[in-house]
Amino acid sequence: MDQQMQDANRKVLLLLDNAFSHVVRDLPLTNVQVFLFPANTTSKIQPMDAGIIAAFKRQYRRFQLQDAIDRDEQQKADIYKVDQLIAMKWAKAAWNDISCKTIANCFKHTGLFERETQKNEVGSEEQDIENELKDAINQLLISRPMFVHELINPEEEQQVAHEEISDEDLIKLSSSQDQEEEEDGEVMDENPPMLTKEKLNVLHSCISFLDLSNPNHVIAHKVLRNIQFEIRTIEKKNYFR
Repeated sequence: MDQQMQDANRKVLLLLDNAFSHVVRDLPLTNVQVFLFPANTTSKIQPMDAGIIAAFKRQYRRFQLQDAIDRDEQQKADIYKVDQLIAMKWAKAAWNDISCKTIANCFKHTGLFERETQKNEVGSEEQDIENELKDAINQLLISRPMFVHELINPEEEQQVAHEEISDEDLIKLSSSQDQEEEEDGEVMDENPPMLTKEKLNVLHSCISFLDLSNPNHVIAHKVLRNIQFEIRTIEKKNYFR
């Protein structure tokens, strides 16, 4: 890090808690100044604990729930199953999605700086992500859903019962109009419109090919997820009419 700051002609202050792994004695630093927090103050004044970690968890949980919805639609036995490599890619993408504005606001919350522009409310970006998490929880039809803050900071691992989503009912609903036209003697289109399940499967396949370490793929990931959300929302409205 010190070499990077030298190359960028910058000088920075690095704030660390008193973890045993944070050994900085005798390091020949020129552009990085290290400040260790006093004992037992980490939870009060460390910026990471003032919202940065929570912001990261919101982003990560968004990836997790989006994937769980995909697996639920495919009737997988364990909708939360994920391998270590995918989890690492989610973690990297989640961190890259945290804006400088969010980090700056978290620094202000510590009280280490002037309070003139300090705000206590959740930023608009973080509120948007919380709303996405709530929508994802609703789509999964969890019978006893956790509050978002419990999802982000669970006290312990817990299993939540899920209601089965009846794909047959959704397929019947989507294809009923085509069946009526066929019964009326109308010629069926050579390329009939895709069913909702087919659309979601195609989108899921596209998403599975994306590399979240590639910035362009991250943009494509967000676009495809938004399309998924729109399709599911329309289907849900039609189903409950």
